[in-house]
Amino acid sequence: MAVVDGSDPYSRYFLEPRSTADLADRARLIETATSRCHTLVPLIKEIGTDALFALRRIGRALDASRGDTERSERISAFFDHCKTNDLAMSVAQTDVKGDRSLGPSAQPNPDSYLRIVERQTDGIVVRGAKVHTSCTPNTNELIVLPTRAMGAADSDWAVSFAIPVNTPGLRLVASPYGSHAGSEFDSPISSQRLMMETTTLFDDVFVPNERVFLDGQHEFAGPLALAFVDYHRFTAISYKLPLVDALVGSAALMADMNGISRAAHVRDKLTALISYAETLRALVESSAQRGTPDDAGVFVPDPLIVNIAKSHFAHGYHHALQQVQDLAGGLLVTAPGGADFSNPDIGPMLSSLLGGRDGIDGEQRIRAMNMVSDLTTREFGGYHAVLAIHAEGSLEAEKMMIARSYDSSRVVTYARKLAGID
Repeated sequence: MAVVDGSDPYSRYFLEPRSTADLADRARLIETATSRCHTLVPLIKEIGTDALFALRRIGRALDASRGDTERSERISAFFDHCKTNDLAMSVAQTDVKGDRSLGPSAQPNPDSYLRIVERQTDGIVVRGAKVHTSCTPNTNELIVLPTRAMGAADSDWAVSFAIPVNTPGLRLVASPYGSHAGSEFDSPISSQRLMMETTTLFDDVFVPNERVFLDGQHEFAGPLALAFVDYHRFTAISYKLPLVDALVGSAALMADMNGISRAAHVRDKLTALISYAETLRALVESSAQRGTPDDAGVFVPDPLIVNIAKSHFAHGYHHALQQVQDLAGGLLVTAPGGADFSNPDIGPMLSSLLGGRDGIDGEQRIRAMNMVSDLTTREFGGYHAVLAIHAEGSLEAEKMMIARSYDSSRVVTYARKLAGID
């Protein structure tokens, strides 16, 4: 987990990838951490370093346009601060957006996108909100990024900075979703684990100059948003691997406990789930292997393969849930609870009657059923299902990036040759 650089080791999350092997190692690190957290990515180092890598790239471009090194120096100082102190970081990127058909400056409510409301000699004051700010109550620093490309009229909304989470005027409004998990018997995963989500309010928050990375340079808002996506969707497909492994394992486990492993339709479903999971794994590996260096020699995962992987995962996820639920059975939502099995009057009878194949008693089977229910039908499962569609970019965003990243000139040239045009 640590990189030894001279005499000062630091977390491997902060290692800027300088080769395709470094990208592959980063994917394995994220997968391993998520697996140890039982399908829930920790996200207090992953997302922050995704943002730091993006900021470094765009900071160099911004400085080149200005003929100085000011922004790169600010970003490097903040990067070193986080790395040296091994800080936890969260990212606020998604604005509340208001009317989605309008840009920031055209909104009826100007605070629909986070904006600069005052420029002072020693910093800026910002107002507005960001949503989907995962794990922010558990972190030290909050990194703010723009969510979209912007025009000249949107300059006050083109802003990026970093602040401690205890900054005056910063308010974290926690979502109650997932906070009502039951016992470890009834909710074996979600009773122990929760990703805290917040709506993050900026009530005239002051940001000192040394923590400001973008303050009105509208032409860099879109490139910074996309640079972050280049790394963060790679993080996303890496942390999805333990989740799809859990679905395959759950299906196989329930088929075995229910005594139906040899049925042809069961083999069909398991084969489909295996293909779904291993295709995602192959795409994650390929996106690292096909990575390329940026202008500073820092490797970026192949955006075409990353977005194909993300699209593959998202489009197949709900069908995978259907297959797992089909193999598990209706007790996913009708089974007795842990208190019933602990009841001396009815527990033994339940354990006897709700068993599966020979050697599987009712308590074992319902414990397994509850794990599958946690993953696929209850609040925690619903959370994962919504993340599959919306987290790290929507289905349409992935389509757009696939089309943008694909070089069609090669295949058009080939088609013209086949047609005898050239």
